[in-house]
Parts: sequence; C-alpha cells; structure tokens
Amino acid sequence: MLKRVEKAQQKWGGSHTVIDNWLNERQELIVLYCKIAGFSPYEKKDQSLPEPSQIQVFCQILMDYLSAGHFEVYDDIAKACEKKGLESQQLANTIYPRISDTTDIALDFNDKYAEVDAEDLLEGFDNDLSVMGEALEARFALEDELIDNLFSNHTD
Repeated sequence: MLKRVEKAQQKWGGSHTVIDNWLNERQELIVLYCKIAGFSPYEKKDQSLPEPSQIQVFCQILMDYLSAGHFEVYDDIAKACEKKGLESQQLANTIYPRISDTTDIALDFNDKYAEVDAEDLLEGFDNDLSVMGEALEARFALEDELIDNLFSNHTD
C-alpha cells in the first residue's frame, strides 16, 4: 500500500492541492494501519493488540480521509468529468458505487472501534482489521483510477 501511495504522489503530486493533501492523508492512514496491525519493523510488539489510543487515532484519520474523498476530491472529479466527457463520467459512475462499498466497511470499523478503551476485549479485531486493509487496498486502486483518468484526459 505504501508503494502505491508513493507512486501516486510522484505521478500526481503538485498538480492539485486538494489531491496532494488527500494523498498525504492516505500515506498517514497507511502508516497508522501498519502500526496497529503490527507491521512496523522498528517496534517490538509485546502484546497481541494495539493500544486503544492507536486505534482511536487510526479511526480519526480514516474518517478524515473518507470525508476528504467524498466532500472534496470526488466532487472535483465529478465536476471535471461532467465538463469534459461522457466516457469519464461513465467511468466515475461505475467506480463510485464500488468506492461506496469500501466506505461502508470503513464506517462499520469506525463504529466498532473508534471509542475502544483498555478494558475492551477487542474480539474479532484482527479479522476486522484484515477486512479493513483489504477494503483500503481496493479503495486506493479505485481512487487512483479516477485520478489517473482525470489527469490523463482532462488537463487543460
């Protein structure tokens, strides 16, 4: 996932402030995901589950990322697609529902874990986190397809 965001930043970075900020948030989200999943090579995990505060921060960044997509980036892309061509608009219309499916998974994860505390047992957390990771991977690929289409076909 980190390689994907690095490629996206290299390809589209500097072309649009909203997208730059969004890709930076994506990178932060991935780093937090890896941290709570225990993928960090720099920290030893003495416990099997992350600290509740780490999960809460991840959930907050996740909601920020989703909001930026839905209320800033997708809106810009939709407007550009409307102006520039039916083919792009059709692509957006087929991708948005698939992105929406990943939003539902993210919202469910947030509802379940955003207010977790140290006393919670976090049953099913590993499985839910795995599902969240798969949803993020799918979402990022779909978003990249939209952004690539926008910049490939709509630069003035």
